[in-house]
Amino acid sequence: MKIVLASQSPRRKELLGRLVSAFDVHPADIDETPFVQEKPKNYVERMATEKAKVVKHQYDNDVLVIASDTTVVFNDEIIGKPADEQEAKAILQKLSGKTHEVYTAVVLTKGDQEEKILAQAKVTFYPLTTKDIEAYLATGDYMDKAGAYGIQSFAGAFVKEIQGDYYSIVGFPIGAVYQGLKNLCSCS
Repeated sequence: MKIVLASQSPRRKELLGRLVSAFDVHPADIDETPFVQEKPKNYVERMATEKAKVVKHQYDNDVLVIASDTTVVFNDEIIGKPADEQEAKAILQKLSGKTHEVYTAVVLTKGDQEEKILAQAKVTFYPLTTKDIEAYLATGDYMDKAGAYGIQSFAGAFVKEIQGDYYSIVGFPIGAVYQGLKNLCSCS
């Protein structure tokens, strides 16, 4: 069975590669703007669903499409990917010394079958100095990451505590995805 990952994320590619030996990558191009007053859980689920739908329509019904989306939430505010270094700095200053939530939604769809996953974790950062933030920004790792950080890189040193699934913070809750694959096919 053909499997398609609707993402260009290197982390998602790596993690899916731990579960299945072969898959294609077909990123979905969608508008990721949250609706006014959209709840974070609804937003992340809508994004994953829209990505799956866009990619699914380009393949036959026997193809399994996997789409995922991750967002960071602080004080009920959805914090997406920073537009530039200035915005990334402001986001990291906001998260410094505080706890935020990370939501990842995954949609696995094949024909008329669908599995939806919503994973949540809480992340507490140590207080960050200006030097900490500037050193991290200099790596460029903040680009294209919800919340302006990648926990699997240098920014992992900012993390004081995690409550929940580490892989949901990375953007691909591998255990839940494995269960979804088992439910939809014999490809895992």
